[in-house]
Amino acid sequence: MNRNNLLFIAGLFILIFHACKKDDSPSCVSCSSPQTSAFDVCEESDGTASVNGQNTGTNYSVYINDLVTAGSNCGE
Repeated sequence: MNRNNLLFIAGLFILIFHACKKDDSPSCVSCSSPQTSAFDVCEESDGTASVNGQNTGTNYSVYINDLVTAGSNCGE
């Protein structure tokens, strides 16, 4: 292998590693309701919701839908 091929492979490896690392970060949405101050609900890498850093053990979509049904505004 020549030097250019090695550099290409090394760059590709770094790019893939960096892209996969971002997937570990939770995505969050701000929610509020008349009864509470604003709070963040985050979707963890396992698909569950966490609030204030505490994993609820509940599926993120189910958790958000339940909040909206109860009168909260999320992501608006």
